[in-house]
Parts: sequence; structure tokens; C-alpha cells
Amino acid sequence: MTQRKTKWLIAGILMFAVVVGGIFTAALILAKRVEPYIRDQAIQYLRERFNSDVELARLRVHLPPALPFHLLFHRGRGAVAEVEGTDLALRLHGRADTPPILAIKHFSFEVDLGELLDTPKTVNRVTLDGLDIQIPPKGERPSLVSQKSPQEPQPPNPGSSRVVIEEVLIRNARLVILPRDRTKVPLHFDIHDLRLESAGKDVAMKYTAVLTNPKPPGEIHSTGVFGPWAADEPGDTPLNGDYLFENADLGIFKGIAGILRSTGTFEGTLSSITARGEATVPDFRLKRAGNPVPLTTRFEVLVDGTNGNTELKPVIATLGSSHFTTTGVLIKHHGDTRKTISLTASMPAANLRDVLLLAMKGSPIMSGTLRLNTKISIPPLEQTVKEKLLLDGTFAITNGKFLRSTIQTKINALSHRGQGKTSDEEVDQAVNRMSGDFKMADQSITFRSLAFAIPGAAVNIGGSVDMDAGMLDFHGALMLDAKISETQSGWKRWVLKPIDPFFSKRGAGTFLHIKIVGSTQDPQFGLDRGGTSPAEEAEKAAALKNAR
Repeated sequence: MTQRKTKWLIAGILMFAVVVGGIFTAALILAKRVEPYIRDQAIQYLRERFNSDVELARLRVHLPPALPFHLLFHRGRGAVAEVEGTDLALRLHGRADTPPILAIKHFSFEVDLGELLDTPKTVNRVTLDGLDIQIPPKGERPSLVSQKSPQEPQPPNPGSSRVVIEEVLIRNARLVILPRDRTKVPLHFDIHDLRLESAGKDVAMKYTAVLTNPKPPGEIHSTGVFGPWAADEPGDTPLNGDYLFENADLGIFKGIAGILRSTGTFEGTLSSITARGEATVPDFRLKRAGNPVPLTTRFEVLVDGTNGNTELKPVIATLGSSHFTTTGVLIKHHGDTRKTISLTASMPAANLRDVLLLAMKGSPIMSGTLRLNTKISIPPLEQTVKEKLLLDGTFAITNGKFLRSTIQTKINALSHRGQGKTSDEEVDQAVNRMSGDFKMADQSITFRSLAFAIPGAAVNIGGSVDMDAGMLDFHGALMLDAKISETQSGWKRWVLKPIDPFFSKRGAGTFLHIKIVGSTQDPQFGLDRGGTSPAEEAEKAAALKNAR
């Protein structure tokens, strides 16, 4: 090789080295700019996606060692960067005084650096840990549209970061819906695991989720569709899906027990959800009584997250073999720490044994068909449910029969006397009808009127039942078809005939003031000298009113 060729060869090698070195140096410079570029793109994406101010404490990008060569020969394709960040917060524009609408303790994702130049940019998977979503009441977010003229067109942002996230995996998340009244307790939902698919902008996301329900405790498995995210009003973000709630222990509540299973669907927005479904409690029971009775329900409820209110519209239920419906609301008023429950319940033709089996210790004392209409109120007090339960309604029982021999024996004897029959003559033992109106408060039921009829006799009384002590205190009137002399036999019948007119009044053969006192297990019937009946009390009240 000549000296000239040698010089040219050396010059070519030096030139190649300079070019390669320059390109490699440029690649190193580009590699150093990858981290701030990813940070800027991530913040821009979040700012535009959620229309919020973004705060990011730390972002770290782990670059592959061969990144310069990927940049040099493949424009970065095939070079996967690992990105992780901590303490990310999104706040309403200009509202540093309010909690962030979205806060993330830790997040991570991988991105092919060659795809950063693509439009849209694609991220295969993002993992979030410790996610808090706080939905503000509607109207608290300032609208960006209102700051511009309605006719002013919105120009496209050439620097807009279009990103498609194919999958989002979320662990240890919490959804909090803030009420309009800040004195009220927000709604909290703890989410163990949440998987979102295809989370592109303005695209609804499919999801699967596992949530923890605090009361009653249990896990809810749900699948459905979430979004697209409503940046101006996060509470308007659509949400729908199906759910399964199993092995929920109702024993955490005071007064009731049983294991609940529920399935159904829901739809609406983050701030207002309508749920429809079915729930079953095979062993539903009141703790005080302890008798399990199967309970099934079909329901439609509206949950308003902005005020914490729940509306039942309606709940159709079956207790044992008895059907009933319930409608009403659960409301939390200003200053209250608990909700006020206000319901109406209707039982058109229930099995009385089902109701008594649930409510009373031991076996039911009576059978028959029950028609019940009542208002149910539970004020936001600190006592147990049974101590603050308020009822106000009417009832009627047909074809009733007392199942405990001591009570039925006395009813049978009363029916015999009322018909003027001897004790060995067969009579109909059923209570033809029993009806009345009642109120319940402080574990005591007060009957303003209670009327029942058996063959040959009718009773019209008023009084109260102390459910906690199991004691009765009733006073009223007994009306027999037979005259007082006809209730006796032999010489007593003839002796009493002269006084029949004194006891025959108000269309009855015999009219007596009576009382029923004692325990519910062994009630005592007797004459009440100087007593009055509810009908007589009503007549006296009307006469007094007219006199005034």
C-alpha cells in the first residue's frame, strides 16, 4: 500500500469515527432527554385527560443500557423503558384548597421508546397502587367552556398528547363521593383489585373489580363498563355493570342476623346509581327472638352519592311464605351522624305464623291470614334498632286461631258462653276477624283500637303490649250474642233472667267492661268495673268537642 493510500485510509477511519462518535454522542444526548420528555408527556396527558392541575413528586425512568444503539439503528424501537412514579395528585384548576380528585401513591408502566414518536402513543399496561378518587359535588368544578364565548371554536392543540392505554391494573383503591353538605359523612368504597381495558380518551373502559363492602362485611365482584371520564364533572362519569355479593354476615348489625347473598345490575354515574337485583337470606332472624325465617327480596334502589340518600322504589320481598312490599328513603339530615329511615310496608295476605315466628321467642301463639299496612321510622339516635323503631299502622287478621292451649281454651269458653251453649257442645274455635290500628315506640305497642270476633262474641279493647317485659294491659268491652242468663245453666239461668235488661245494650245480648292483663304467655281475663271501651271513649270525646 502506498503512503498516499495509507493517509486516505487513516483519514477515512478518522472521519468514520468522528461521524459515529457524533451520532453516538447525539444518541447519548437524546437518551438523557428521554426521561424529561416522558415526564412532560405524562403530565400533559394527565392534565388534558382529566382537565386538572397535576402534581408529581417523583418520576424515575429506567433506560436499557443499549438505548443509544437502538436510537442509532432502530429509532428507539425495541428499547423498552421502565417508568415509575410516586405521589401523583390531580386537583381542580385553581382549587389547591380542595382535596385532589385523584391521588396515586405509586404507579409504573413500560413503554417502547420508538412508539413515543407515534400518534397516538400506545402504552400496553399501567399499574397503580394506592389510588384515591374523590368525586366533588356537581357544580364545584369551574367549567372551562364557560370561560370562553359560546360561539368561539376550540382550536386543536398541536402539542396534545394522544395516548392509548390498553390495560390498567389497580390495587388498593378507594372511591370517595363527597356530599354537597360538608358536615355529612362521604360515601366510601374500598376496591381491592380493578382491571380496566382500552382506556383511551373519550372511550368507555371495560372493567372487572373486587370491592370490600364495610357493612355488612363481604366482597363484591363486579364487571361492566366505566367512562368515558367526564373531566368537567367527574360525578357525571357513566358507570354500569353486574355484581355478585356473597357470604355477607348481617350479624354485624344490632338486632338482626343471617348470611346474605345478592346478585344484580346497576347503571348511572359515579354520583348517582340505580341498582336492581335480588337478595336472599336463608336464615334471616331477629337476635332477640332467634327464630330463622327465609327472606328473599327483589329490589330497585337509587343511591345519590352527593347527599348519601337512598331511595327504595320498591322492594318486593317474601318472608317465609308471606309476600310484602316496602318503599321509602334513607336520609341523613344536617348535623346527624346517622341516617333517618322512613319506609312504608304493605302485607296484603301474609301468613301470621311467619311474622310471629320472626318477632317472638319460642313458637308462634297464633295462626291466620294477616293484612298489614304500616309506616316504619328509625330516627338517627344512638340506641339499638329495637329501642328506636317507630311503627304506625293498621292490621287485620282473618281465620285466626290461638296455638297455645291456655289462650285458646279461654277463647273457646268465651265462645260457648257467647252462644249460650253448654261446654260439651261443639263450636267453631276460629277467630273470625281481628283488626286494629297501632303505634310502636320504646319497645311498646299501643293499640288505639283492637277488635276481634269469635262465634257468639265480640271484643273491642285498647291498650298496650310491653314487648321487652312481655306484659299486657288492655281495657275495653265484651259483647255476647246471648243474654247474661243464657250464659249459665240450670237454676242460675232462671235466677239471672230478671237482670238481663241491665246488661243488654248497644245491640248485644250481654255488654260487659273487661280487662286483659298479665303476661303474653298467660293472659288474665276479668271484669273491669268502671271501665270504658274505645268506642265509648270516642263518643265521649265527640260529645265534649260538640259541647265546646
